[in-house]
Amino acid sequence: MLGENIKTYRQKKGYTQEEVANRLHVTRQTISKWEKNYSVPDAEVFVKLADVLEVQTSQLLEVKVDSDVQTTEEKQNAYAEQLAHIAEQMAIRNRQRKRIWKTIGIAFAVIIVVCIILIVMNIAFFSAYPTTEDVQTHEETIMLEE
Repeated sequence: MLGENIKTYRQKKGYTQEEVANRLHVTRQTISKWEKNYSVPDAEVFVKLADVLEVQTSQLLEVKVDSDVQTTEEKQNAYAEQLAHIAEQMAIRNRQRKRIWKTIGIAFAVIIVVCIILIVMNIAFFSAYPTTEDVQTHEETIMLEE
């Protein structure tokens, strides 16, 4: 699988997870997750990873050959399985991003609505009280009546 290939090629180059992580500007834990197949790198980082390990991207995706008995069809099925896993991980990541942006949008809309309500209440509340101009006009009216 992809994780095993990443680990194998990293060890062949004599790199630690930390060294690869620094070159890719990710955390060591991210490299560990890739190697354990808990997650997969996105396409851009995947290409950079292949460059760091000095292999082709297709080599990282290749399935480990346990024996020469493995048929071409089995290799293709394993390859398709890896691509499906990568696609699934990317779909999950996209859904999470959409959910985050939706939440941010809703929070922003709520803040805007609350601000508008406060402005309307402020205008309604303070319009009930006389302004300084109204007081002066009222005083002039009283003086004229006397």
